[in-house]
Amino acid sequence: MKVLVVGLGRMGGGIVRRLKSKGYQVAGYDSHPDVRNAFKDTAFVMDSLSQMTEFFGDQRKIIWLMVPHHAVDDVIESFVPFLSGGDIVIDGGNSYYKDSQRRYQKLAKIGVSFLDVGVSGGVYGEQMGYCLMIGGDEKTYDLIKDLFKDLSYREEGYAYLGGPGAGHFAKMVHNGIEYAFMQAIGEGFELLKESGFNYHLGEVARIYNAGSVIRSWLMELTQKVFEEFKDLETLEAYVEDTGEGRWTLIEAIERAVPVPTIADALFMRFRSRQENSFRDRLLAGLRYQFGRHSLKRKDE
Repeated sequence: MKVLVVGLGRMGGGIVRRLKSKGYQVAGYDSHPDVRNAFKDTAFVMDSLSQMTEFFGDQRKIIWLMVPHHAVDDVIESFVPFLSGGDIVIDGGNSYYKDSQRRYQKLAKIGVSFLDVGVSGGVYGEQMGYCLMIGGDEKTYDLIKDLFKDLSYREEGYAYLGGPGAGHFAKMVHNGIEYAFMQAIGEGFELLKESGFNYHLGEVARIYNAGSVIRSWLMELTQKVFEEFKDLETLEAYVEDTGEGRWTLIEAIERAVPVPTIADALFMRFRSRQENSFRDRLLAGLRYQFGRHSLKRKDE
């Protein structure tokens, strides 16, 4: 089976290397020439998507996208002229499930199958295997089921979850839960830090992970954070989000499903990006007005 991976970033590159280790014929493409050049010692890298015709020959084209969600439509448009009926496009990025449903319908009109696959496992997936949440036509899934099995964690971390959009909806909720888990860990360890007990926080994370009910991969990574960054003084308190938490909240609102923990975790990420926030300055001013509480003023 031949596979073309479009997008050779950390996750895309990991998928290329894992597929190669499983004996697949793999090609890669990236729109950035420097990324393509850096990857040429790893796999066959196309300088143009028009080369896919030569790479696949008479075989069914299987194209795995690992690009940012805002770029998916443009990337698909760039290689649609080279597709034929029966080819398969897989979006393994973090796309909004409604966009995946739209793309499924559009490609179906030219006889091309589209699978939306939520991929989890981060940079460790290359060695450990990925968790794959798959949506689309089940018949298409069955055609390339072995591909997902070979990429997956312990050859069991994959499942067909339903029709178009089901994979990316599941990944969206997964990421919302991840936001909440991470927020809880951050809050708990801040309380430990301020407790006065002078904890070795990396050691606390280690023992939390040794048989406790909150043991998890995220707790293992918490231990690694303290091992690598010590007291975290070298890190900026700025936490980005890439969309999945927002989409989770939007879907919850539309369905009247309460997700307050996930919502708070998302809002706290927004808060992390504020410096000298207007809101807190107003609160300080209000306390001064009603109780003449002390104010800390900027040096003039």
